[in-house]
This record gives sequence, structure tokens and C-alpha cells, in this order.
Amino acid sequence: MPKYVYDFIEGDRGRADLLGGKGANLSEMTRLGLPVPPGFTISTDACRAYLRTGAPPDGLFAEVNAHLRDVEARLDRRLGDPHDPLLLAVRSGGRYSMPGMMETVLDIGLNDTTVGPLAAHSGDARFAWDSYRRLIQMFGRTMHGLPAEEFERELEALRATAGPAGPNAEQLRDLVETYKKIFAAHVGHEFPQAPHEQLYLAIRSVFESWNSERARLYRRQEHIPDDLGTAVNVMAMVFGNLGPDSGTGVAFTRDPATGTPGVYGDYLANAQGEDVVAGIRNTVGLPELARIDPVSYRRLLEIMATLERHYRDLCDIEFTIERGRLWMLQTRVGKRTAAAAFVIAAQLVDDGLITLDEALRRVTGAQLAQLMFPAFDLTGAPTPLAVGLGASPGAAVGRVVFDSAAAAAADGPVILVRRETNPDDLPGMIAAAGVLTSRGGKTSHAAVVARGMGRTCVCGADALRIDAERGEFTAGDRVVRAGEVISIDGTTGRVYPGEVPVQPSPVARYLAGDLASQADPLVAAVHRLLGHADAVRRLGVRANADTGADARRARRFGATGIGLCRTEHMFLGERRELVERLILADGPDEVTAALDALLPLQRADLEEILTAMDGLPVTIRLIDPPLHEFLPPLHELTARVARAEALGEDPGRDGRLLIAVRRMHEANPMLGLRGVRLGLVIPGLFAMQVRAVAEAAAQRIRDGGDPRPEIMVPLVGDVRELRAVRAEIEPVIFGVPDAPDIPIGTMIEVPRAALTAGEIAGAAHFFSFGTNDLTQTAWAFSRDDVEGSFFSAYLERGIFGVSPFESIDAVGVGRLVRMAVAEGRAARPDLTIGVCGEHGGDPDSIAFFADADVDYVSCSPYRVPIARLAAGRAAVDVTTGTSDSR
Repeated sequence: MPKYVYDFIEGDRGRADLLGGKGANLSEMTRLGLPVPPGFTISTDACRAYLRTGAPPDGLFAEVNAHLRDVEARLDRRLGDPHDPLLLAVRSGGRYSMPGMMETVLDIGLNDTTVGPLAAHSGDARFAWDSYRRLIQMFGRTMHGLPAEEFERELEALRATAGPAGPNAEQLRDLVETYKKIFAAHVGHEFPQAPHEQLYLAIRSVFESWNSERARLYRRQEHIPDDLGTAVNVMAMVFGNLGPDSGTGVAFTRDPATGTPGVYGDYLANAQGEDVVAGIRNTVGLPELARIDPVSYRRLLEIMATLERHYRDLCDIEFTIERGRLWMLQTRVGKRTAAAAFVIAAQLVDDGLITLDEALRRVTGAQLAQLMFPAFDLTGAPTPLAVGLGASPGAAVGRVVFDSAAAAAADGPVILVRRETNPDDLPGMIAAAGVLTSRGGKTSHAAVVARGMGRTCVCGADALRIDAERGEFTAGDRVVRAGEVISIDGTTGRVYPGEVPVQPSPVARYLAGDLASQADPLVAAVHRLLGHADAVRRLGVRANADTGADARRARRFGATGIGLCRTEHMFLGERRELVERLILADGPDEVTAALDALLPLQRADLEEILTAMDGLPVTIRLIDPPLHEFLPPLHELTARVARAEALGEDPGRDGRLLIAVRRMHEANPMLGLRGVRLGLVIPGLFAMQVRAVAEAAAQRIRDGGDPRPEIMVPLVGDVRELRAVRAEIEPVIFGVPDAPDIPIGTMIEVPRAALTAGEIAGAAHFFSFGTNDLTQTAWAFSRDDVEGSFFSAYLERGIFGVSPFESIDAVGVGRLVRMAVAEGRAARPDLTIGVCGEHGGDPDSIAFFADADVDYVSCSPYRVPIARLAAGRAAVDVTTGTSDSR
């Protein structure tokens, strides 16, 4: 029979696919000899089998019982023992960390029979009854979806009457009876008393939580596959709620917000672990543990140093102290902010723990994009309403909302304000610009999830009094109501009334050429890793730029040329009138006059771009969209003409334009008269544009420059189209004095072009994949329509893991790309191949293009640094044989 259960000593961190991240790391710590409570892991194989059939796989619980007996033997205690009962913790643990998204059940084994012996053995009846009420509350919520508010309401009422010392044992025993009644009223039967039944039900609950709505939403947000399943970790309970010499905490080996080395974390005396991450009680800083329990503190520091050296990374550690004895409950490579990711990677290189290649693998293009976001300009900023903990950096401004549904439904940026967040708040956290809580620390649910998503977050602003039911919070004598604007600073923890202006981030200033900003440790780390990416990457990075300003910006950001200059953008604004003249021209003479008027304007624009990119290639695409896009909309013209006619006026030019728009109307213009077809149908249009290119380049040469223009013909589907265009435009180039040799290539953006790439390469100096149109035509999608109509349903159903317009569809569209690359190079070995669609700036797509052997990607100027970093990561991923970007 298949093996489904593994003792902690049987695994290691390399088996995370089988044991989940948590189980693999518990095994690793056990092998290192660290103090881990005895336990075992139920594999992801078992979870997948359960999810396929809805039932545990044959033999699973027999295996569980066998491993449980081993745990009982090691501890000389048994589950359900009426004299000295063993209690268990049941925790989820997927391959990738999903903080708070799946279920945990603690204190399994408590019932009406074992609560007394636990009280006697521990010498603390209050502790025993508190643990029992926790079990009923967790069990009801996780197994049966009981509303947490009902339990919390009873607990808060008890705390309000219990006095400063908190509820005593008798009061907690009464609370347990109340909880049992709540449970029975909702579920229809009594709380289960059989300890093994509790265990089996908890295991099933963890399996089922893999497909909970919040877990599925989190996986979509983080691009985690749906078919991995979760492992289940069963371990002996250790108790942090046994009095003042016990407690629980979370520690980081470096600051997860900034990357600064030191002792960071939260500790909560006389508490269980869920109390810390839930944020329901404000913690003390980890250094305070040195005063409370210096022996445990010193041992914890030793373990933290061991784990960081062993994992060669920032480690996130959960621990419990049970009456002075330290236990390790979890470790993992910690989630961190984008800033911390760069700083820590550079520090670990300096510490000799990792290489520069490995450091590059530990940062992502998405993180670099976050660092380019603006920060608050505090010149003249108002007095803060409150100051909390800066849990996830950034500058967020938005209207106040008090619940997840309001955040998700909001139109415009909002700040989600909660006493504390829980996993059910995930949709609102995704939708919000920032998260503000009055409780919790840097390791609370809000902080951990916000950091993972790159969302600005301030936690533990305990000066705020939040009343979600009234839709307001107070800070001193100031009342802030739902809908009012606030600003939160995730670096300093400050909360400001109103909208605070923003300024460019230090990283954005550096990337724009401000070299003085390199004194900032974060900027220095970005400079170092981006420089290494440039040194190792094979893939070139060009920019999509249509103006001289864009070209200059792209060059400052590190672009090595322009991969797409869209000449039609030069026909917008005041120049629309000249395009209208071309469309309304009556006869060859008027056509020539209209083109002659456009020529000097296009030439001047191109000369500015060639000057900005002197010495670098500039790929200039001839006009692509249908001409009617340069005319007023049909409905607007119709209304204007009808109004004129109703007033007895001559509609004049509007009337002629309306006739032209109606004549040019197409049911599907994206598949109509555009691109190469325009050049072949409207004589002289492409010739005018090519003359402008040649004359601009010639002038730059006469001025001592080094222009390197390339002409790209759009939407070619047949080699005969490209040959026809070349026959028209090559004599134009040759006829311009001092013009350089100008390569002529084409875009590969329709499936037929990809399928006949070998033929087309015979007439092209270069290819550039227009992946936007290639995706539209391969999928038969209209991007203008489908993203807003059914894409959300496709993402929800798992048909898409991510929109094919966001990341390249490697299986379908990617196959067309690979085929065209191979056949194009077979026909013309020196063929240069690039990508100029939106995917050229997407890090996941860049990894694909590097593997597909294209020469360069081209993207927005602002995404050039991101593409440079992603191209470097792609190069070192090939070296190390890995491609995981998480």
C-alpha cells in the first residue's frame, strides 16, 4: 500500500512537495537536533487522494494510529488517557506558505473526562478549562463553519466581568458549557468526546480547507497551483498558556520589513500561538523576553543563528515556552517586503552565505516594481492621528472602509480599517490600497499577508478605537468616519488625516539617474543586484517608446534600444486633422498633398527619437491601426450632423467625415483594414513614413550621429505581403542621400505568420513578436471585450491560472513562438528576434522568452529595470536548472 504518513525524523527540507513546507522544515529541525515536539506528517499525496474521492485513502488512519503510538511511547502519555492525557495539535502545511489560509486545530484530545486530569497534572485548573474552550471554539469554526463572533461575544462578556486577573477556573468551566450549547445548537449534536474521532475530523478539516474560498483566492493572488494539496502535521501539544513562565512568540532572524540584522519578533506571555498571529492581544517586542526569561532568550538566539546559517536566509520561527522549556514549532524562509528582499540578499552575499547568482534568484521583478512606487512627502504633513507599527512599507491613501466586502466593492482606493484581520478578510486586503489595524504586531495575520502581497500595512495602532458597526474610529477627540480619506505610512507606522502628497522613491530616483541616492542601503543593494543581472543576462532589453521624452527616459532606465516605436501615435492630437485630410482626399493629388503635410512632422519626431537613442537600434513600426481610429466616433458624428440638419445648417466637414466613417466601418476592425493591408491599399502611405525614417537618419549622420533605425511591417500573414511592401519602400530608402542601410523586418502577430515563419524569414531581416495580437488571434479573444466579461469566471474555475494577456500562454501561444523561432532561424541563421508585446515586461514571460531563444524583449520605459532583473534571473535559473519564481 502507498505510504502516507512520515515521522518528523524521516523527512528533510528537500521533500516539501511531499511533506509540505511546514512538515519538511519540522523534519529538518528535528534532524538538526533542535527541540521539536514529537510528531508526524500526513503527506500531500493523501490530501490529493482525499480531494479526488471525498474520503480518506485506504489505510490512512491505520498509519496515523501507528505513528501516534510511537509518539505516545516517546512521551509516555496516551491520547484520551484519563490520568495523564496526551493532547495534539493538527496544522496544515502546503508546499508554499499560505499564512492563515488553511485550518489549525489545537488541544485535540480534551473532553469532559480528560480536562480534569489535565488540570491535576498541570496543577492549573484555569489553564485546563481555557484550553478546552479553545478546542470547542476552533473545532466549531473549522469543522462546521460556526460564526466566531458568537464564541467571541461570550468570551468578551466574561472578560468584562472577571476583573484584572481575568476569568478564573470556575468561570471558564461555565464558559465551556456555554460553548458546548452553542456548538450543539448549530451542529445538531453534542461536541464529540472521543479523542480519536476529534483527530480524524481535524485531519479531514485540514484537507478540505485546501479548497476553501479564501485559500483558493490566496492561491490565485500568489499564482500557486491548485493541484498541490496540503500536508497535515500532527504533533504533541506544548503549552504557552501555563502561566507567567510560559508563552509563545514569533521571531525573525532579520527585520522582515527592512532587512536590518538584529532581533525581531513578538512575544506573548501565558498564551498559545494563535493568540500572536491572530493579533487579538498586543504583544511585547522579542527583546523583552530577555528580561522575562533570559535562559530561554539566549537559547532562542542560538537556534536563530543556527537556522539562518543552515537555511542561508531570513528565517521566520514560531516557538513556545512551556514553564521555562523552549520548543520550536515551525521555521520557514520568512516572507519579507520588497525592500528587505534586496537588502537581505546583498547582506548574505557579504556574509559569504550565498553567491551573487543566488542573491539574484532571491529577488523578483515584481519586488523591484514595488520599490519604484512613490513615498510620502512629509513637508507640511498634518499631525498624525496615531502611530502604530510599520508592518509593510509603502505610502497608501484612500477612503476608510471597515469590512472586507466594502473594500472589494469600492470604486477607487480604500484603506481597510479593522481591529485585527483574519483570513476571511483576504478579498478586502487584496482590493485595498492599504490595511490599518489597532491590534497585532509585525507577525500578526495582517502584517504577514500584507507583506506577502506587497500591500502597505500599519498594525497595532492601539490609540485608535474602532467601531465597525457605527462605521467610524476615534483617535483622541478626532472621529473618522467611513468614506473619509486617510493616509498610512507602512514604514513609520504613522496614520495621517486626509491625503498626504507623495514623492518619488529613492529607488525610482536612482533608476532615473540620481547616483547620489546610492548611499541608501536599499538603493545600493538594488544597484548591485541589477548590475549583476546585466552582467549575466543573455536577453537584451529594449523599450517601447514613441516620443523623444520616452526614449530618453528608457535610456536612463537601462534600455539598449527601442524595440517598438509606434508611428501612429505621432498622428494624434492636433495632427488628426492631417489624417482626416488623407481620408477625405479626392484623387491622387489630394492624397499626395496630405502625405506631404505629414512627412516633415513625422521626420522631426523620428529625428528626436534617433538622437535620444544614438548608437542603439530603434525599431520603427509602420502604421498599424485602422484609419477610422483617427476620426471622431460614429455616434458622435451622427449626433453632430443630425443636430446641424435639424437646425437647417450645412453639416460641412462633419457630413463628409460621417460618410467616410460609414464607408470605412468594419464589424471587426482588428481583423480588417489595418497594418500591412493599409500600406498596400493606400498608395504612398508607407512610402511617406519610410522617407521620414530615411531622411531623419540621414540628417543625424550629417550631424555626426550614429542612428540605427529598423523598419518593421505590421500584421504580415503571408510572405508575399512583405515582398510587396519591400518592393515599394526599398527604392525610397536608396533615394535619400546619406541614408544608412536600414533593415526591414516584420511583426509575427497572427498565427499564419508563425506557421509560415520559414518563408517569411526569407524576406525579413528580423522578427518581432507582437504577443498582444498573437494572443488575441490564437485564442480568438477580443482583448477589449473579454477581460471585463468572462475572464474572472475563467480564473475562478481554474481554466486560467493567470490571464494570457498578463503572462504568456506557454502551451499554446508559446508553441507558436518556439515554432517561428526555430523555422525562422533555420531559414536565416542571422535572424534577430525580439518581443514587443505587453509580455515583454512580465517577469514570468521573460523567463519563457529567454528559454525560447529570442534575442531581446521590449517593454514600457518604466518596466525596463524590471525586465533587466528578470532577464538576469532567467540566466541564472538556466545555470542552476530551476525556474521557480516564488
